[in-house]
Amino acid sequence: MVDLSQISEHMNIIGADGVHIGTVDKVEGDRIKMTKADSGSHQGHHHYISRGLIAGVEGDTVRLSANGDAAVLLEEEKSGGAIADKQ
Repeated sequence: MVDLSQISEHMNIIGADGVHIGTVDKVEGDRIKMTKADSGSHQGHHHYISRGLIAGVEGDTVRLSANGDAAVLLEEEKSGGAIADKQ
């Protein structure tokens, strides 16, 4: 399990395939809160990445265990539900 204290503001978030997913705003509980600018077509609020998707921290980069195209479908809303469930 990744130590979330290693994750800080403005770190890059990439998928297992190296695709840029977003930028860290901050860590809230067991999730990464991404900047609003990284909310894609579902704009106007923050999206979250669950701790379970985090494979590791490498320098200023958070690497996820899922490829980029799958990771964006697994982003969560503030309430904790997956975005894909709301579409």
